[in-house]
Amino acid sequence: MAGLTHCPTGIDGLDKITDGGLPAGRTTLVAGGAGCGKTLLATEFLVRGVERGEAGVLLAFEETAEELAANVASLGWDLDRLQAEGKLVVDYVKVDREQIDMTGDYDLEALFIRLGLAIDEVGAKRVALDTLEVLFAALDDTARLRSELRRLFAWLKGKGVTSVITAESGGGSITRHGLEEYVADCVISLDHRVSDQMAVRRIRVVKLRGSTHATNEFPFVIGATGFSVVPVTSFGLEHPASTEAVPTGVAGLDAMLGRGGWFRGSVTMVSGESGTGKTTFAAAFADAACSRGQKCLYMAFEESAAQLARNMSSVGLRLDHWMDEGLLRVHANRPTELGLERHLTTVYEQVELHDPDVVVLDPVTDFTALGGGLDIKALLMRIVDYLKNRQVTAVFTSLNHPLGEDTALSSLIDNFVHLRMLENGAQRRRSLFIQKARGMAHSHHVRGFELSEDGIDILDAVAEAAP
Repeated sequence: MAGLTHCPTGIDGLDKITDGGLPAGRTTLVAGGAGCGKTLLATEFLVRGVERGEAGVLLAFEETAEELAANVASLGWDLDRLQAEGKLVVDYVKVDREQIDMTGDYDLEALFIRLGLAIDEVGAKRVALDTLEVLFAALDDTARLRSELRRLFAWLKGKGVTSVITAESGGGSITRHGLEEYVADCVISLDHRVSDQMAVRRIRVVKLRGSTHATNEFPFVIGATGFSVVPVTSFGLEHPASTEAVPTGVAGLDAMLGRGGWFRGSVTMVSGESGTGKTTFAAAFADAACSRGQKCLYMAFEESAAQLARNMSSVGLRLDHWMDEGLLRVHANRPTELGLERHLTTVYEQVELHDPDVVVLDPVTDFTALGGGLDIKALLMRIVDYLKNRQVTAVFTSLNHPLGEDTALSSLIDNFVHLRMLENGAQRRRSLFIQKARGMAHSHHVRGFELSEDGIDILDAVAEAAP
């Protein structure tokens, strides 16, 4: 945006929704309740700044430097080392309300001197103050409070530093006093709520003077490396479109497709009722990729890696061999162990770690226990856009349920394969048909198939398909 310089936070997704970062040389207020991550965001802002060659100062009013260092050590941030290298100053200021009352007038000059010395010591470009309520605990005069806030913010702006100040949320306002949000140039609200017995975190940019920014609430998680915010608009529809075909792992299914496989970077949904062979098709896809020397990430939500390997060995797929070779990575966990947001970032983390050519999610309908249709669609939209941008070919499996055929998700999927059980007298027979395959000719026949120790064998077209 012309006229405003942004200071990148280095936090995944936050720079996206702020259109490039926080306003450089100005003050950003981060408000929220207990446990929402205010201190962590402020600390990460400084740590990421150090990584960019910008020294920082953290002035804390609630936790000592030792406590802060211990709290973030699990995220891989060594505050003690950064201080020893002269890249960061962490200072604890104890504010005693009784002493302030006894002295009389409230004066920030001593704070300015202390903070100014710390900024000059390391040539700081970034400053974080945590938290504002402790600093102004003795002030009950609204006019005086607003005046002191303006004075503090103006002093920080005069030092030419980009500042993050944390504050506690109030009952009917963004902050406890309801004044801080009017003085700050940028206001970010954090929220930690419980929905259907699942804890979820949300972030919203309330205002950002002089710049466009996203105004919606976005989920975020605090993972092994810090904050991660992934808005729906992070990727959009700018991904490339390859004409290369990726074999499905089933010769008969390849023959039903005009190009002998799925387009690279496309997403395929294999849908069917229980027992139709959805996981087998997904595993065959993974096995074929590994056979070509490519890497596969298999996200399993109903079976452990060992159980998956054992079960697939009955149809001639040796997934354990590919695991030993390091070509196949199976990440297994129950969907209810994590919220939708954490599942999203787990997919990202695993993809970044393994850098796969193909990905399997089996089954995505297990997410229905964690949120409504719109939440699930938003989750899958982000995953789909992410994989497409990396040109990763993906297969999702989906269990049919009484609500019908995944109509909320169908627009996100490039290819749909439906598996069904057909009954003919006392016989039950597996069958499949390709509902859609974007950009390629494909068979419209319903074909039977069999599962054996030799794999999946696609049979002739079914003459009369019973419902």
